[in-house]
Amino acid sequence: MFDHAIALSQSAMTTAGLILGPILLAALVVGLLVGIFQATTQIQELTLSFMPKIIVVGIMLYLAGPWFLRILVGFTQNDLSTFWHVAYLP
Repeated sequence: MFDHAIALSQSAMTTAGLILGPILLAALVVGLLVGIFQATTQIQELTLSFMPKIIVVGIMLYLAGPWFLRILVGFTQNDLSTFWHVAYLP
């Protein structure tokens, strides 16, 4: 029973990493590039560092949304099919 619960939580963490990893990596790269640009030009505008990240995250969600949805549907199907192993009380 506990093995199924541990496997389910491990699968949830892996799924979260697969979905959030590309989004966070894109935001990190854009933030680094904007930071380098701000350091070289000495422009300290807050919206200059915030808006490109928001735009890139939106573009990533738009482009990779179907892939994220397939991963989430697969995880949910697996979760619901193994739920009774975890919830079974002897």
